[in-house]
Amino acid sequence: MSTSDISLLRKDENYYGETGRKYLSNSDIRSLLKDPRSFRQQQPKTSALVEGSYLHTAILEPHKLGKFLIVDSSTRTTKLYKEAIESSGEEVLLLKHEQEELDKMVDAIKGNLDWYSMIYAEGALYEEPGIGQIKSTLWKGKADVLTSNCIIDIKTTSNIDDFKWSARKYNYDSQAWIYNQIFGKGLVFLAIEKKTCRMGVFECSDEFLEYGKEKVMKAIDVYNKFYGPNPTESIDQYYTKETL
Repeated sequence: MSTSDISLLRKDENYYGETGRKYLSNSDIRSLLKDPRSFRQQQPKTSALVEGSYLHTAILEPHKLGKFLIVDSSTRTTKLYKEAIESSGEEVLLLKHEQEELDKMVDAIKGNLDWYSMIYAEGALYEEPGIGQIKSTLWKGKADVLTSNCIIDIKTTSNIDDFKWSARKYNYDSQAWIYNQIFGKGLVFLAIEKKTCRMGVFECSDEFLEYGKEKVMKAIDVYNKFYGPNPTESIDQYYTKETL
């Protein structure tokens, strides 16, 4: 593990490229636990991923918003959209009405005094990578906001009332535990509901973190079994087994 990698990982092309591939990350948890055969296979870009990237960029790195191409189309089936895709070479582009909804969410976040003071605290770092070792495996993470006393992660949700339940479904528990190991600080989720802009602050309980730790330990065992330095089984022999 090299601390010089942290400097390299500040660039997306390195974080998601060759340098970053030396490390496991929370995004690997789902594949390792649900379908190890899909581990690190290229996943198609979705509109949800593009929307999330736009929101984070608008809040944390607004000077980079120029990288997003916006198409003034009602749907992704129009000739205008298809021509924009073809000319841009991108898999998915933002629609104008999606950008407008996202901008409303950005305004809501920046307009809340408590959230503004948390996100834009003096000395805060944005999109800051970190690396660490967990049970002989190397891990990376990128903090949305790294402050002097905590990590802040900004999430969107379709239902703010269900966030505490969906947080486990989407492995936010393992993310919180991994980031705690890497950065040595607790993680706080700031979640905003799409459409309504209802907002919620969610801190992590010991129980939540323990669930996350259990997932990470299981994922490491699966990784070592099929992909580690000395794998004991071939991934071609993988199958699930449950009692009904």
